[in-house]
Amino acid sequence: MSIAENIAQVREEMEQACRQAGRDPRDVKLIAVTKYVEEARIAEAFACGLKTVGENHAQEVRDKLTFYKQYGAELHFIGQLQSNKVKYIIGNARLIQSADREKLLVDLDAQAKKLNLVQGVLLQVNIGGEAQKGGADLQDVPYLLELACGLKNLRVEGFMCVPPDVDAEAARPYFARLYELRERYGAMFPELPLRELSMGMSHDYPQAILEGATMVRVGTAIFGRRNKL
Repeated sequence: MSIAENIAQVREEMEQACRQAGRDPRDVKLIAVTKYVEEARIAEAFACGLKTVGENHAQEVRDKLTFYKQYGAELHFIGQLQSNKVKYIIGNARLIQSADREKLLVDLDAQAKKLNLVQGVLLQVNIGGEAQKGGADLQDVPYLLELACGLKNLRVEGFMCVPPDVDAEAARPYFARLYELRERYGAMFPELPLRELSMGMSHDYPQAILEGATMVRVGTAIFGRRNKL
């Protein structure tokens, strides 16, 4: 199938999931994961009306930034971010979805202050408690949110997670848990705009939508399997 056909199928499945959940499809954003995808193929996706992309590596952001600006794309950074790479991402990404620890939050705030801007982020949560994955531990979430309340150049807009490597239906309890976290901490921290839930990828985005996702991160289902550039 072509990229256009893949996008059409993904959108159809998103709409089906929204109807099943009684939700408005306009309330769920499709983020095309463009890690290791050539610019010409990304341009095909843009030609289909897709305008939001997610990158995993700071170097790829640097390499593709001019291209994205030419197309007016909305860029999200979704990969693990080292503090020494913050300067390449801050201000260039609409959302940094992988903020997951105190030092990174503080560094993001400091860099945003230098640039006189407010950077939007999502707090990545290690929802399955897996040692090999990034994300804040569940018990650290309230502390990090309280910290964020005092960071004037950072705006935590919600949560992101990558559940354990299980089948789509088995992932639903993890998505439901993240939804519950947003509801709980949204009430505890009304000063933070905790609206967004970024969860669900190519194999489980319909299930994530059923559990309340406002953003799904889809790469393989759009571009196919990719080799490193």
